[in-house]
Amino acid sequence: MNPEAPPEAPPPLAAEPAATAPRRPRPRGLWGRLRAYFITGLLVTTPAIFTVYVAWVAINFVDYRAARLIPPEYNPNTYLPFFIPGMGVLVLLVLLTLIGMLTTGYLGRVVTRTTDRALTRVPFVRQVYAATKQMMESVFSTQSSTFRQVALVEYPRREMWSIGFVTGGVKLNVRGKEEELVNVFVPFTPNPTSGAMRLVPRKDVILLDLPVEEGVKLVMSGGILAPELLREQTAIHTVDVTPLESDPGTDPPRKRRRAS
Repeated sequence: MNPEAPPEAPPPLAAEPAATAPRRPRPRGLWGRLRAYFITGLLVTTPAIFTVYVAWVAINFVDYRAARLIPPEYNPNTYLPFFIPGMGVLVLLVLLTLIGMLTTGYLGRVVTRTTDRALTRVPFVRQVYAATKQMMESVFSTQSSTFRQVALVEYPRREMWSIGFVTGGVKLNVRGKEEELVNVFVPFTPNPTSGAMRLVPRKDVILLDLPVEEGVKLVMSGGILAPELLREQTAIHTVDVTPLESDPGTDPPRKRRRAS
């Protein structure tokens, strides 16, 4: 009888690749540093140059057209050998000041109300007029309707946070129970003048220790200009709303939550 063949040896296991050490970032050379300096300089100078350019174009546009309102015998640019910039802008400033002075009187208020009533009755014109008037009032308003604090609210659904601004407070009878609500304006990016106004229960408003100016900058940039501010924020729960009377016994204590 033939002896039984010995069992075949199992194939050798493939050697596991050695764990590679994490790559260390290569030190940037001269070209990398120059590129970083160039990008930094571009980010610093571009907004300033663009602002100066837009202001220069606007001033020239106004100066050229408003200067025509000056009679030739009183316009120095008609008989001087050189051009004096800013005459049209000066005329526009004086004209706007006179209009504001006239509208503060009785006759001016009557004319303003009549014009406002007429413009709000014209289709399409009333939308443009109302939006422009509201935007100007919000920009130059110094009353209590301006933004007070930067807040986080769960909008448009739960577990989805939106940046908002506290504008006031109100007490309403909701389902037979009086509840303190906070007026929160949730702006849209990149135009913070448009958005949604929401009445949020006071206990659901989470405030951020963030200046209003930084909050507006954050919204307008889509979160690009100030991301480190959000990472360092600690949510607070003290809603500074004048119409609402603070009652520490009404709201249960809540743990501090960090804004991600």
